[in-house]
Amino acid sequence: MSQTLAAVSGSLGSIGYGLAAIGPGVGIGIIFGNGTQALARQPEAAGLIRANQILGFAFCEALALIGIVMPFVFGQ
Repeated sequence: MSQTLAAVSGSLGSIGYGLAAIGPGVGIGIIFGNGTQALARQPEAAGLIRANQILGFAFCEALALIGIVMPFVFGQ
C-alpha cells in the first residue's frame, strides 16, 4: 500500500535558484562591508578600493546570473 504524503508541483529549478542566490548575496554583503571598513581606515586609497569592490561585485553577480540560467539549460 502506497500513500502520497505531499505532492510537489511546479519547477524545482526555481527552488534551486532561490537557494543558490544565498551565496552571491552573502558574498556581495562581505565585499561591500569590508570595502566600507577599508575606506574608513584608509580614505586616500578610495579609488583602488572602489575599483576592487566593483570587480568583486561583478564576479559575485555573474554567479547569480549563471544560477538563473542553469535551471533552463539543464531543465526538462
